[in-house]
Amino acid sequence: MDRRIASGPARAARLAVGAALGAAAARAAYAALTRRPPGLNGLPGEQVWGRTNHRGEPVTLLEGPAFVAGAVAGGLLVPGPGGRARAAALLAGTACGALGGYDDLAGSGASRGFKGHLGALARGEVTSGAVKLLGIGATGVAAAALAGSPAPSRTGRAFDTVVNGAIIAGSANLMNLFDLRPGRAIKVGLITGTPLALTASGSAVVAAPLGAAAALLGEDLAERAMLGDTGANALGALLGLAATRLGRGPRLAVLAGLAGLNAASEYVSFTKVIARTPALNRLDMLGRRPAEPAGSGSGSGSGASVPAQAHAPSDGPSSNAQAPSSASADGPA
Repeated sequence: MDRRIASGPARAARLAVGAALGAAAARAAYAALTRRPPGLNGLPGEQVWGRTNHRGEPVTLLEGPAFVAGAVAGGLLVPGPGGRARAAALLAGTACGALGGYDDLAGSGASRGFKGHLGALARGEVTSGAVKLLGIGATGVAAAALAGSPAPSRTGRAFDTVVNGAIIAGSANLMNLFDLRPGRAIKVGLITGTPLALTASGSAVVAAPLGAAAALLGEDLAERAMLGDTGANALGALLGLAATRLGRGPRLAVLAGLAGLNAASEYVSFTKVIARTPALNRLDMLGRRPAEPAGSGSGSGSGASVPAQAHAPSDGPSSNAQAPSSASADGPA
């Protein structure tokens, strides 16, 4: 596992090419999908993928599938990574995106957070969020096994697979928790992904996802579109996969951070913490439209409501419904 910091012109060129490929593919996919939104079960695409935000303006969830298409296509074409790394990225991005899409479209909102979904399972009720949680966990382990480990012993490789799988799954879920306001999840992805892009082995994995995310940021900030669980879960999974190329010590630190933040989300609203922290709030509001003034009758913040004819996301504030700021929890999908 190469842990050197990327500094050579060849690596910089590879990163630039990967980002450009991801951006171009994401923009092309977004244009095609929004031109003719795919329908489902006899419903027109506009109804399947459409949501209405707090301003009464239409937004679309198709940013998520466009991100997945751009990140995966760019990742397959970017020069540098070996076959196992490409296959792991393909699996992590597409499977986590598909699981998120299932929850975007089929979720009922009846149960939220780890406790909500696991509690429903204990009662014999299988929620869409529980399917996604278990599916993302299995995907993380499978992608980690596919990517491989440089450990010399079987025990070491098994340990790495478990740790790396948990990093991929934990990152996929955590990114979804930030997808509550326009542009927030993409900003978090760009900030956390940039250091990974500077590592020798992580750069090839994150180049295309970062390019795809950056290319769609304008649509998100303008409240024309949202990542949804589809895009947020895929973005987090790919960032997690890049983090698995770090050394064992840094990986364990990353895993501890992911576990702590995911656990904290059961009790603490990330949105409220960001709003109370001036530096974080300024970054969160950067590029966003101003909030509606109090008493305007349309709510506050950048939330989105779901039309009556559409399925509500099942994760409450943690879904990419960009829920109103009156929501108090950021529970996981």
